[in-house]
Amino acid sequence: MDDTTLSETGLAPARQGSILLIACGALAHEILALKAANRWSHMDLHCLPAKLHLWPDRIVPAVEAAVEKARGDYETIFVVYADCGTGGLLKAACDRLGVEMVEGPHCYAFFEGNAAFAARGEEEFDAFYLTDFLVRQFDAFVWKPMGLDRHPELRDMYFGNYRKLVYQAQLDDPALDAKAADCARRLGLDYERRFTGYGDLATTLARVAG
Repeated sequence: MDDTTLSETGLAPARQGSILLIACGALAHEILALKAANRWSHMDLHCLPAKLHLWPDRIVPAVEAAVEKARGDYETIFVVYADCGTGGLLKAACDRLGVEMVEGPHCYAFFEGNAAFAARGEEEFDAFYLTDFLVRQFDAFVWKPMGLDRHPELRDMYFGNYRKLVYQAQLDDPALDAKAADCARRLGLDYERRFTGYGDLATTLARVAG
């Protein structure tokens, strides 16, 4: 399972358990690690393509289709997306479909812990965040889509009001730390590494697992 596949096509469920997690492909490694560590063999994982985040308006219909397709095959379906730029539309869709979803505005918040992230809001309004996945996929999700590979002069337009890049590390990985620091350098931002682990994702999935 590589990040390119998770970005482009996602991950199909094994269809072995009683609980289905419908998640963003950017969370696959973390969810699978939690499943393995906690022996949640009754939970199947279906990841939608992580690249949907480049077009947030496509997330809601993709989640709706996945829920409807799986309905009847599982006792419980849980959506492992936060709001993710949908402006409340994903929550409304989940309510309409009768399924729960992760609380919070985005994965940066629930990895750090929604309460802790909100408490930092006033002091970090000028921070740009990356997770393990986004550090690995920085070129595919940030550098190239924003055109910075072709027009580096756009850097000031996009990031002129940012002060620092915060790498929220899920794993202790010196190679990822070095890559994240290089991402900050390329964007002309100060660098801070913050180990978050899995944050609220771990406690939320533990509740769903039962």
